[in-house]
Amino acid sequence: MRRVCYVTGSRADFGLMESTLRLLAGSHGVSLGIAVTGMHLDPLHGATVREVEASGLRIDRRVPAPSLDGTGAGMAKALAEMTSGLVDAWSASKPDLVLLVGDRGEMLAAALAAAHLDVPIAHVHGGERSGTIDESIRHAVSKFAHLHMVATEASRDRLVCMGERPDRIWVTGAPGLDGLGELATERRAELCAAFALDPTRPLALMSYHPVLQDGADAAAPAAALLDAAREAGLQVVALAPNSDAGSREVRSALERAEGRGEICLAVHLPRRRFVSLMACADLMVGNSSAGIIEAATFGTPVVNVGDRQAMRERSTNVLDAGTDTASIRGCIYRALASGRGPCVNAYGDGAAGPRIVEILRLADLGRQLTRKSNAY
Repeated sequence: MRRVCYVTGSRADFGLMESTLRLLAGSHGVSLGIAVTGMHLDPLHGATVREVEASGLRIDRRVPAPSLDGTGAGMAKALAEMTSGLVDAWSASKPDLVLLVGDRGEMLAAALAAAHLDVPIAHVHGGERSGTIDESIRHAVSKFAHLHMVATEASRDRLVCMGERPDRIWVTGAPGLDGLGELATERRAELCAAFALDPTRPLALMSYHPVLQDGADAAAPAAALLDAAREAGLQVVALAPNSDAGSREVRSALERAEGRGEICLAVHLPRRRFVSLMACADLMVGNSSAGIIEAATFGTPVVNVGDRQAMRERSTNVLDAGTDTASIRGCIYRALASGRGPCVNAYGDGAAGPRIVEILRLADLGRQLTRKSNAY
């Protein structure tokens, strides 16, 4: 029996991977466990461990990260807490393979822990660019990883340029696209009713997160985005930010706007409701990877604000705005004018899960796998 442990730290990564994890858990010869850490265990971020529990997937360990306080120092301290907790967990359970996705700090902590326990690492969504601390973490995880399931050919080429072995890189597409159409079950009228909004007026889904390097000024772009949305006459359902440096400032800006009746603020949206809003809204605004990767499946126009997703591959539904009100407002008007339309998603065909599962089931995990060096 191949024992695989998936590490999840937030609503975002678990939502992206849930369908793949269900396939993996039901696969012959695989035993899947989940290590839950990071924002999942923080009531301020919705205690979203409950969604992991509700999935029915087995939770092997909960690793608290109490230092996550919305500062860069807290992010760094949490890395140590998560690394230590995962070392303890895996020293006892001894998994055959650790599965990671993306670019969050908990994934780097897990990579550090697994590497020093000589446990092979499989990484999903490597090779992508963004130009912020997220990119550095993503590439660092890729250099620790032994098996790579990437979303695009460009990501594969980038990993090869980084010295990863071509025969250990597979282009699977993005697992977050799997089953999106089936998830979007709530219709615009019922969604608007749930948030006391007018279904006949323009509706925006907002997801804006701070950028570490701009943490001290994180509130300004969020406030500019909110001003632009108000001036454009948008109704806004806004999702609370992640725990990165500057998140307290962004959250305060959102709470002030909520107090003025300008937005509906949600600490957390279940994946089904989030995807339904993405499918029904007139546009999506902010700087979330969901706007870059998933929204294209529905042809939803996206106004991407600032440089958190800089240099990342885009589909044709994405408009890039600066962080000032005028730039954001102009892109909002363009997005509303263009409307929803057919769009080829640059991140795949919505069938990544079965490909990833097959790779994880059949990959050779022999002793030579972890004896890693650059391919050039």
